[in-house]
Amino acid sequence: MSQPTATTNFQDLLALMARLRTNCPWDAKQTNQSLQKYAIEEVFELIEAIGADDGTPRTADDIKGELGDVLLQVVFHAHLYAEQQRFDMGDVIYALQDKLIRRHPHVFDKENLTTDAAVKARWDEIKRLENEGKPVRKLSDVKAGTALNQAQNLQASAASVGFDWANLQGVLNKLQEEIAELKAVLPSGEFDYKNDKLDGVQKQQITDELGDCLFVLTNLARHTGVDSEMALQGTIAKFKRRFAHVEDSLQKAGKDFSECDLAMMDRYWDEAKTLEK
Repeated sequence: MSQPTATTNFQDLLALMARLRTNCPWDAKQTNQSLQKYAIEEVFELIEAIGADDGTPRTADDIKGELGDVLLQVVFHAHLYAEQQRFDMGDVIYALQDKLIRRHPHVFDKENLTTDAAVKARWDEIKRLENEGKPVRKLSDVKAGTALNQAQNLQASAASVGFDWANLQGVLNKLQEEIAELKAVLPSGEFDYKNDKLDGVQKQQITDELGDCLFVLTNLARHTGVDSEMALQGTIAKFKRRFAHVEDSLQKAGKDFSECDLAMMDRYWDEAKTLEK
């Protein structure tokens, strides 16, 4: 089988995707559902690369790579839907162009909109007209975002019509209830994820109960005026800092991770915590 050559031709990309779908075991087993997490990951990696752009060729290469990864998700999903004979990439491109033309009458028609605010207002108006006749739901206007942001925004929207706990104690009681339900479906404390496996039913039960716990935690954040997304981002940054200290300390000691045990790493971790205070 001949090795393809990279080109700038979009049709070559579609042909390459088809070939991977046929001949790569990993690509062949994917579904639109299994790819969802990768689409989310790639968008965030693109955002991170754009934020780190310092104008150098190196960061430009990073951004090109991340844009390509996002494009791969679009191409992959479209290919899977084409296999299902629902629509293909041509239909996706047509739908996008049709929307852009329809929502830019100030560019392609005789409307004269001179400010970005006016353009945004007209865009929203056209979008509203396009959605006329569709069911209107209270939560329909909550935009997609990270799971934490979307959860907190959904809760705030529901709370605006009185669907909420009266006070913080109600949230805490619900949290304890959900934690108890999570504990009830967890394997024993001897479970070792590296060697032991859960069956599909138990894994789904844990997924459901863990999701409920996370949802209540975002409600706890909302009731205390905390942004749950920023809280978790702060913890992620803290974890990275402390783990970097562990890694740096091992290097100074002339060791790598294969030469140390958990107790040693914990000592350096505690040292990092102390240095932050």
